Amino acid sequence: IRCTSCGICAKVCPPQCIWIVRGTDPATGRPRPQPGEFFIDADICMNCGFCAEYCPFDAIIMDHDFELASLGRSVYNMEKLLKPASYYKSIRPEQYDRNEAERQAKEAAKAAKAAAKAAAQGATS
Repeated sequence: IRCTSCGICAKVCPPQCIWIVRGTDPATGRPRPQPGEFFIDADICMNCGFCAEYCPFDAIIMDHDFELASLGRSVYNMEKLLKPASYYKSIRPEQYDRNEAERQAKEAAKAAKAAAKAAAQGATS
């Protein structure tokens, strides 16, 4: 799960149909960067895609299933919303490959920066 429960998706959502409750560590009671609860009310979602666009961690990806409203309440929790990465690779292969290349480049740059910092600290010691 890439979601860190930062709440940006809920803030940019025009109809305010996303609710996130930050998870807590049961041992210490301190907040942890994972959602304890995550809900999307599909009945009021307008499928604008702002949540996916503004998510800094690419944790939300729009799906081809958009007609989710029903006569009853259609509130989806995390278990109903999660789909494997292979599913998104199958519906949008070019975008998936592009996003993965960007993510790997960011991780490599981050690792290189950490290595350079460690080398600089080792040289000053």
